[in-house]
Amino acid sequence: MNQRFTIDGSQALEARLGQLCQRVLGGVQALIPKRKLEGLVLGGGYGRGEGGVLKTEAGEEPYNDLEFHVVLRGHRVVREWKFRSMLEEFVDFLSPEAGLHVEFKIESLDRLRNSPISMFSYDLVSAHRLLAGPDDLFRGCDHHLAAERIPLAEATRLLFNRCTGLLLAKDFLRAQITPEKQDFIARNIAKAQLALGDVILAVAGQYHWSCRERHRRLNHLEADLPWLEQIRAFHAAGVEFKLHPTPPLKSVPELEADHRHVSSLASQIWVWLEARRLNCNFASADQYAFSSIEKCPESSRWRNFLLNLKSFGWRAALDACCWRYPRERLFNSLVLLLWSSEGLVRPELARHLQNQLQTKTSDWHSLVQAYKQVWPAYG
Repeated sequence: MNQRFTIDGSQALEARLGQLCQRVLGGVQALIPKRKLEGLVLGGGYGRGEGGVLKTEAGEEPYNDLEFHVVLRGHRVVREWKFRSMLEEFVDFLSPEAGLHVEFKIESLDRLRNSPISMFSYDLVSAHRLLAGPDDLFRGCDHHLAAERIPLAEATRLLFNRCTGLLLAKDFLRAQITPEKQDFIARNIAKAQLALGDVILAVAGQYHWSCRERHRRLNHLEADLPWLEQIRAFHAAGVEFKLHPTPPLKSVPELEADHRHVSSLASQIWVWLEARRLNCNFASADQYAFSSIEKCPESSRWRNFLLNLKSFGWRAALDACCWRYPRERLFNSLVLLLWSSEGLVRPELARHLQNQLQTKTSDWHSLVQAYKQVWPAYG
C-alpha cells in the first residue's frame, strides 16, 4: 500500500487527503452492511502515490479527482442497482465539502478475476491505496499485472478518450473563454500529451502504472518512429502537469497553438495505431472515418443491436451500423470532427456524421454536442 498520496506534497496536504479518505470510509461503512462490503480502495493518481499538487496563494491543494472503488460481495449489477443511488447522494454531499470531485465505482472481485486484462484493471490491481479489506484483497487477479498483455484495443480506447478531450477543448476555443474553460483546455492538452507516449509504450508492451516510470521507459525506447522525439517532449510536459498542475498562464492564441500541435500529432498516431490494430492501412484520418472495416469486432452482434437502439433510438436499427458496437460510430465521428482538414465544407462529411450520430443537425458545434451526449457511455 502506498504511504503517500503525492510525490512531494506538504504534510498538510497529505493529512487533508488522509482525513478525507477516513471520512469516505466512514460514510461507505455506514451505507453498506459489513457482510456485503469486501473492500474499499483508492485508485487513480492519489491511490498510486502520484496525485497532483496545485500550489496556490492559500497553500497546496489537491487537483485530481478522488477515485474510490467499492468492492462488494455478490453480483455487480444487483449491487449497482441497490447501492449506486446512495453512493451518488453521498458524493453530492461530500464533493463540495472536499473541494474536489469524488467518484465511486462499484467493483466485483468475481468479475475482476474472470475478466481479461485492461489498462484500467492493470492500473487498479498494480497500485492502489487500501482503505478497507484484507491485504490480499485482489487475490486471484494476478493476470491483471501483466502489462505486456494489455491489448491494442486498450491503447485505442485511451487515445479515443484523450482525443475526445481535445475535441471538447476545440469547441471551447471557438467560443468566449472563461478562466474555467482555460483550465479545461490546458488540462486536456496535457492529458493528450501524456497519452501519446503512453500509447506508444502500450503498443511496445512496456506500459507501467507509474507515469514517472513510463517516461523513463519512453526515453529508453528504441523504435523507428518519425515523431518519437516530439512524443518524448510532449510526455515530459504531460508528466509535469500531472504531478504539478499549474493554472493556465498562456494566452488564448498560445493555447490554440498548443492544441493544434498536439492534435496534429495525435492524428498521425491514431492512423498508425489503428492500422496496426485492424491490420489495414489508412492513407488519412478521413479515409479511416469512411472505411467500412469493422473497428470493434470483439462485441456480439445482438448486443450491439440493442446498444444502438438504447443509445441512438429506433432509427439506428435501420442503418448498416446497427450490428456494430456503437463506439465505432464515435471513432468515425471523432476523426472527422477533430481532424478533417475540410471541416464540414463537403456535404458528404456532414451526412456521414449525421448518420453516425443519428442526428439531423449539421453545424459543427451541434454535431459536437450530439457526440458529447453519447460518448460517456463508451469512453
